[in-house]
Amino acid sequence: MQVPGAESLDFRDVEAFSTDFAYLLSAGPGDQSRIYKTTDGGRNWRLQFTNHDPKGFFDCIAFWDRDHGIALGDPVAGKFALITTNNGGDTWERIPSEGIPAAVEGEGAFAASGTCITVQGNGNGNDNAWFATGGKAARVFHSSDRGKNWTVAETPIVHGNDSSGIFSIAFRDSLHGVIAGGDYKNPQQDGPNLAFTDDGGITWRLAPISPQFYFSGVVWGRVSSPALLAVGSAHAACAGSSSDKSWEKTWDLNLNSVVYYAPGKAIAVGPKGVIVKFVIPR
Repeated sequence: MQVPGAESLDFRDVEAFSTDFAYLLSAGPGDQSRIYKTTDGGRNWRLQFTNHDPKGFFDCIAFWDRDHGIALGDPVAGKFALITTNNGGDTWERIPSEGIPAAVEGEGAFAASGTCITVQGNGNGNDNAWFATGGKAARVFHSSDRGKNWTVAETPIVHGNDSSGIFSIAFRDSLHGVIAGGDYKNPQQDGPNLAFTDDGGITWRLAPISPQFYFSGVVWGRVSSPALLAVGSAHAACAGSSSDKSWEKTWDLNLNSVVYYAPGKAIAVGPKGVIVKFVIPR
């Protein structure tokens, strides 16, 4: 299928809620950053948001439920750009910058896998959101009120140039999270590329798992007795838990993004139409 009028766009994130209902985000400078929605399985797409700031560049999107979502863009005037919807994307509102900590000069987000932002909550208005950064800093921003106010935490992930930092973030509940990244120009380089938190993102500890390749996407493979699956342009790897010191299994696969869709199961995608289904060991 082809989204009409979007032939030149670079789609980086899809959030689907059923076979019929999904959102698409395209990444790019200025008006190339857009959000579309389908309610008929992709036969028709409605343009919901276009970024009109020529300095803006949106990277990823996440939803608490069908109606409540948030999208992240690179810093403009020293603050990350964040927009939210409370009505299924009919309108998108810019989050005031006053509640967002300042970005470090040269800090940004990576649109590589569409997983630089993640959310968690049950719809009571005090829901969590986290997003991860790279470049001159590798930090995690956290909001516990659906994006109104944010705090920021340092992490041990490699950073310092425009090709390194955190590329993916995932939480399995309000406290336990994982971040993955590295330097995409040096995908075989061993870490520090993987870190965990058990306090909701206040502090991050480097993973003991070795080696740590470049990873553009990471998911929890299970909620109870959690396994971990990470994918990148050089390797995909699975660990039984966050305390493992080595990978249970690795694959020489070039993959860009991964999604957990059922207990012990994940789907990943890569260049030239590659699709891989993983069954994560129990």
